[in-house]
Amino acid sequence: MKDNFQHIFNLVQKGDRQAQKTVFDMFSNRLLFVASSYIGNLHDAEDVLMEAFFKAFTKIETCQNANVFSAWLRKIVVNESISFIRKKQNILYVDSDFIENKAESFSDEILENEEEIDLKALMDAMPTGYKIIFNLVVFEDKKHKEVAEILNISEGTSKSQFSKAKKFLADFILKQKIEKQNVEKS
Repeated sequence: MKDNFQHIFNLVQKGDRQAQKTVFDMFSNRLLFVASSYIGNLHDAEDVLMEAFFKAFTKIETCQNANVFSAWLRKIVVNESISFIRKKQNILYVDSDFIENKAESFSDEILENEEEIDLKALMDAMPTGYKIIFNLVVFEDKKHKEVAEILNISEGTSKSQFSKAKKFLADFILKQKIEKQNVEKS
């Protein structure tokens, strides 16, 4: 499998269209979910994904090798998603000097005991500013300093928005849990 992908990667570097299609087919579903988790709507996420693949294929020589291609491509998708949001939406990050270590009423137990979380519904409902920072910290494993540099905000703002995103997550899950209990009682 690894040798096979290395061969495909080499063909992509040479501009082979069939190899590009193969790579697109291999990665597009997973990366569409990534783009959608930032953008929140499938139509725009598909556009971002196409732009990301175009950029990847035209700049393939900057990718070091086949072993890092997946992470390199994901980074392009994340960056394109953030660029799209910056162009299309006015995001207001409220800077806060006072950051609590735990969001008010955030409870890890809520998350640990929850079996079914509708991640798409959660990401669609989450405010854009929270969502971007949440995704970068949780899914891209970025530190707040890195997030601050990427988004041109203060590290405190990144921490504050992440704290608010965690509270939003806990409230969202609690609300779904209550709604589910109410339906079961009916």
